[in-house]
Amino acid sequence: MSVPLASPALSLRKAIHDALAADAPLTGLLGGARIHDVPPKDAAFPFVALGEAVVSDWSTATEAGCEHALTLHAFSRSGGRAEAFALAAAVQEALHDAPLAVAGHALVNLRATSAEVVREKDGRTFHALVRFRAVTEPL
Repeated sequence: MSVPLASPALSLRKAIHDALAADAPLTGLLGGARIHDVPPKDAAFPFVALGEAVVSDWSTATEAGCEHALTLHAFSRSGGRAEAFALAAAVQEALHDAPLAVAGHALVNLRATSAEVVREKDGRTFHALVRFRAVTEPL
C-alpha cells in the first residue's frame, strides 16, 4: 500500500504559517507570533489569519501542478488604517517570492497580487486582505 501524497493546499498553508510565524518584522508588529488558522474567539489584536484558498488544476500535457489563489487576513484595532496597511506590507514582504519548503511539493512561485484595507462593521476593526498566487508541483 502506498502512502498518499500530502495535499498541496494543506502543505502550502503550513509552509506559509511557519514562514509568517518565523518572520521577525511581522511578529514585531504583531507583538508575537499571532498567526492563526482559525483565530480564537478572544484573539489578541493585532493578528493574522490564514484565509480562503482556491486550488485549480495547473497541469500540462506532461507535468502535474496546482495553482493556488490565497487570501490572508490581518486585523487591527489601533484606531486607524496605518497598522493594517503596515501588517499587509509585512505579510507581502515575508511571502512574496519566498522559497518555502512545501512538504511533498515543489513551490514554483509565490507572488503577492493585491492588498486592500477595509473597516469592519463594528467601526473599530480594520481588516487587511492580502492576496497571493502560488503554483506547486508534486515531487
